[in-house]
Amino acid sequence: MKVLGVDHIGVAIPSRLENLLSFWFTGLGLDSSDPEVIPDQQVETIFLRVGGIAIELISSTSSDGPIAKFLEKRGPGIHHICLQVDDIWGFLQRLKGVGCRLIDETPRRGARDKLVAFIHPSSTGGVLIELCQSPPQ
Repeated sequence: MKVLGVDHIGVAIPSRLENLLSFWFTGLGLDSSDPEVIPDQQVETIFLRVGGIAIELISSTSSDGPIAKFLEKRGPGIHHICLQVDDIWGFLQRLKGVGCRLIDETPRRGARDKLVAFIHPSSTGGVLIELCQSPPQ
């Protein structure tokens, strides 16, 4: 099992505000993916490619969704760091075996059709970590 690299950095934003998107698109000149809604996570995401990693802009599609709650507590900003792994199931078993607190004990489908699982910040020094694995090609 290997961590293959940083896949993306998730940034919680209050909404798809034009002035905020203007910063990323016009100001920095970054290209984006098409918006994607992930119903079970109550979010809409847009990925911006920056070299070998991405920045994921995440907005809530529900006033009581996890991103809405995050924004209410902490305001906009970095939400999580996502690590791409080659065996998400194996990593979850290993982490569980060493006592890590997992938000997801079983991977689920996330954005870009990847398998994802989150590790609770209490086990990572305060940072929400997402693991992802690309679908087989």
